[in-house]
Amino acid sequence: MSISTTLGDAGRTQLGDRRVSKASAAVEALGALDELVSAIGFARSLAPSPEIRRRAEDLQRLLFEVSAAIGAPASAEPAAGARGVPAEAVAEVTDEVRRLESREGMLSDWALPGGHTAAAAFDLARTACRRAERALFRLAESGEAAPSPETLAFVNRLSDLLWLYGRVLERDSGVDGALRRPDAAKDPAETKPKPDEA
Repeated sequence: MSISTTLGDAGRTQLGDRRVSKASAAVEALGALDELVSAIGFARSLAPSPEIRRRAEDLQRLLFEVSAAIGAPASAEPAAGARGVPAEAVAEVTDEVRRLESREGMLSDWALPGGHTAAAAFDLARTACRRAERALFRLAESGEAAPSPETLAFVNRLSDLLWLYGRVLERDSGVDGALRRPDAAKDPAETKPKPDEA
């Protein structure tokens, strides 16, 4: 069986037990989640940390569950039924965010992506996560489906975690990922020549 069915050429696709427009809020959310899962996978493939690779894979699998719930047949549950992740998953991500934030030497300011390859990949994953979050809120507002409060909280928290993974990788590699220039003076007086430099 070919993956190219040609059935979507007219702008409609199969979603569960129904045909919907490819421009629907549900399809947009599924596309954003697909992008997020792939972005995390790319970041995971580059991460030197076994712990981060393992955790990233767990997050990918959980996001697949979110997608499966959104794409479930309409007859499987009411359109307004709860969809998504369990509350304990939200708590786990929140706890991990707090744990990483408390690590000594962690950057807590704006970061400039690009100083470390795997960290930059997690920064891209973070932006994909924000896109998925916006798509899920639009889906909720559209009335096509109702992502659960836990799902929305999870995706919101996930973007924080992905950002922190980037900072952990930078810190562990000795990379200064701060937005400020490393040689930027904090005090204008520091820019004055020293006596032996005049």
